[in-house]
Amino acid sequence: MTLLPKIGLVAAGYVAAFVIASAVVAVRIAATSGPDAQASSGMYAAGDAMVFIAVFSICALVPTAGLLVALRPYRRFWTVLATLVVAMAITGLAAAALFAAGRHASGSPLATLAMLSVLRILMAPLLAIAFLLFAALSPYRSPRLACLAGGAAEVAVSAYGALVWFAPLFLGGV
Repeated sequence: MTLLPKIGLVAAGYVAAFVIASAVVAVRIAATSGPDAQASSGMYAAGDAMVFIAVFSICALVPTAGLLVALRPYRRFWTVLATLVVAMAITGLAAAALFAAGRHASGSPLATLAMLSVLRILMAPLLAIAFLLFAALSPYRSPRLACLAGGAAEVAVSAYGALVWFAPLFLGGV
């Protein structure tokens, strides 16, 4: 099979991931409609968006893996991808450092950056999965190691977020 039909199958996979994520959100909306949802419609809309992104991201791993397998012979692609992975991992580590430095500051630019870094930290688990998938499918050693390092950095950022936000809930203010 040539590259064009493979890309068509990948596109169909992304469409299927979109349909699955939309169906899950539709079921969630149907299950949560009521007075609480009406009173907090913005919060429910944000939750629906997060559910869509999470389900789409997980379902899109299959067509992404298919695309990466189709692109295995192209070394330049893997080199550029590894460079992007390392750059994204650095932003995750910077976000965690900014949050650690500025989360207790109030009314300063550092506090504002710490607040914005939460959005990047929340992306870390999905990026960790993607980067580790890239590492598993890379046919070349140096891009594989770079993607593995990027995945490890995202796992560390995810662990930091879990430790800061969830450990106090479960361990009583650690």
